[in-house]
Amino acid sequence: MMDKTLLILGAGGHGRAVAEAAMLSGHWHSVRFLDDRWPELNELYGVPLVGKTGDVAKLACSGHAAVAAVGNNVLREQWSKLIEAAGLPLATVIHPRAYVSEGAKVENGVAVMAMAMVGVGAVLGQGAIVNANATVDHDAVLGAYAHLGVGVQLAGGVKIGARAWLQAGCCAGYHVVVEDGALLAPGTVLHG
Repeated sequence: MMDKTLLILGAGGHGRAVAEAAMLSGHWHSVRFLDDRWPELNELYGVPLVGKTGDVAKLACSGHAAVAAVGNNVLREQWSKLIEAAGLPLATVIHPRAYVSEGAKVENGVAVMAMAMVGVGAVLGQGAIVNANATVDHDAVLGAYAHLGVGVQLAGGVKIGARAWLQAGCCAGYHVVVEDGALLAPGTVLHG
């Protein structure tokens, strides 16, 4: 395990899942949350909260990288810009029980959660989320800050626009295109 600290903006459900994935990955020695409930909330599941999300610039020296860990796509993009403005690298967190092909392209700030699968030729844009048990099959593309909910299944060649959110259980057939900013209800089925 490397002696490095990851700052995680957001200590909600997704933030806690990202913290767990980061620690299990073995790439981080420790994690610290920044969350707007600080200082009233100063520890969560053994992980310290060290400031508010807007404090990232003044706390940048206490971490080696940071990740915006919130499901809201617009907010995740805003927080990622705060991280970059603070001069910190945007970390990508991949759960050790996820599979990401060596032939996939994964941008900075991405979270790939437990049991997710990312196939060969797939592209995950900056700040994208591939949630638990989701599939991004070969040559599928997620735009920047796109969000796949739990159990979303994308067939080969699917293109998901920037900041689109496919909620839990959505399914997209081969070569489906989803526009930027789309919000799809749980269980939506898209045909090619």
